[in-house]
Amino acid sequence: MILSNPFFLVIVTVCIFVAIRVALYKTGLVFLVKKWWRRFEDCFHVYQSFKVPEFNESMQENHLYGRVTDYLNSLTSIEESDFTNLVTGKKPNEIVLKLDRNQTIEDDFLGAKVLWETGASTDSTSRSLVLKIRKADKRRILRPYLQHIHVVADELEQKKRDLRLFMNVDAPNRAWRAVPFTHPSTLETITMEADLKSKVKSDLESFLKARQYYHRLGRVWKRSFLLYGPSGTGKSSFVAAMANFLNYDVYDLDLSRVKDDSELKTLLLQTTTKSVIVIEDLDRYLAEKSTGLSFSGISNFMDGLLNSCCAEERVMVFTMNSKDHVDPAFLRPGRIDVHIHFPLCDFGAFKNLATSYLGVKEHKLFSQVEEIFLNGSSLSPAEIGELMIANRNSPSRAIKSVITALQTDGDGRGIGMFGRRVGFDVGSRKSADEMVEPGGVFCGEGAHTVRDFRKLYGFLRMKSNRSSHSQSFDAGSANRDG
Repeated sequence: MILSNPFFLVIVTVCIFVAIRVALYKTGLVFLVKKWWRRFEDCFHVYQSFKVPEFNESMQENHLYGRVTDYLNSLTSIEESDFTNLVTGKKPNEIVLKLDRNQTIEDDFLGAKVLWETGASTDSTSRSLVLKIRKADKRRILRPYLQHIHVVADELEQKKRDLRLFMNVDAPNRAWRAVPFTHPSTLETITMEADLKSKVKSDLESFLKARQYYHRLGRVWKRSFLLYGPSGTGKSSFVAAMANFLNYDVYDLDLSRVKDDSELKTLLLQTTTKSVIVIEDLDRYLAEKSTGLSFSGISNFMDGLLNSCCAEERVMVFTMNSKDHVDPAFLRPGRIDVHIHFPLCDFGAFKNLATSYLGVKEHKLFSQVEEIFLNGSSLSPAEIGELMIANRNSPSRAIKSVITALQTDGDGRGIGMFGRRVGFDVGSRKSADEMVEPGGVFCGEGAHTVRDFRKLYGFLRMKSNRSSHSQSFDAGSANRDG
């Protein structure tokens, strides 16, 4: 009677199925079943094999072998392999999975299954890789798949290489001197509004993938940024974060050491692709002009014929304390693509710093700090960050020290900052989601004391900066004028 009940039979069937599934996963039999099923499925397909030896017939290294190896080691399917080597990577505490001989790695590309087998060559002294593709898929995926491997290998190679910082110093027969670039700043550690950080990352990611797009437009594949704001607001830290994000070398160009326009051109010729070229305090140099460089030489360096030929796959960054007294010709689109304003801190930036430096999201003293900011006092992120570092073991003491500094050193410096909104200005009234270029205001971070920066600028200097645009991250000055 019970066995003839359909509902009872369904329950029994489900229970048996669940029991089998649990038994398979608990005992590891599921992996054997999958392997046997793949072998059974392969019996109905014809594969064509392509061998990639470690060395060619002349016993010279086959570079394709290395690129394919790097690609296979990056696949997630290597973790499901029966046997995998664990080796230390270049970074501290990094463990990397590496292929071993006689392994089979499965990959998927454009909906087709691809197999890679590792093993020794016929002479047993060198290694080889064998690519197996179903004949039905060969014409459709072989060439695109090999191109895909090259693209991924290039990205992996770029990530593995050690970054360098180049400086133009007085050295015989050598214009640039390089040192390892180990700055720890990243876009994640920079104190920034989440919306603006997302837009900055999106802009940089779009640039990295835009080679063909720029070439189709007949334009040089480069990007130029202007970072402007008072000292201590994090412009240099942002440059380092940008270089780490792009994984680009940094060329720190000191214009005061450049004798003339010809030497400036030579320095540009000696830069390499995948680099960030930085000129700091450009406004101060243009005001003083202490060397034989001409204004036309500098403008041509930013966007001249030589720049068009030698600035491919580069990012150019110029920093200023203020752009109010700079000739607009230096700021026009083409020479400057993106403007980012680095202001003094407001209460929102202070809370971000407190979260990063002290691990505090809320505190009873925050209301007092907010009131002081609203009364017009402000400090740079570097000043506030230094006070928090010095008192990091006691958040209350750190916040009290910031309050004291705001009352004594920051009086009046934040006037004109409040009430500004994140905005866009690209010449047409589009919504924020439609803008191609990101916009907004954010505070970076630095590492200087209150006393140091009190010497550098004060309330009188900030009065000259109050007329700066409320727009802080726009896409070109000419569009803004329009």
